[in-house]
Amino acid sequence: MARKTKDQRIQVILECTEHKNSGMPGTSRYITTKSKKNTPERLELKKFNPILKKYTLHREIK
Repeated sequence: MARKTKDQRIQVILECTEHKNSGMPGTSRYITTKSKKNTPERLELKKFNPILKKYTLHREIK
């Protein structure tokens, strides 16, 4: 029988880097989860930015 362990997944916020640097009003943010054990560093994903209408790099904040 498998042992039950505490879930190591945490919620993180991803924010668009291009939009932040452009100076336009508004922001593009996504909420997702990640495993602290497998990915201790900050997460970077390409996600769709509806304001810029293209796929851009989103980085984990805080």
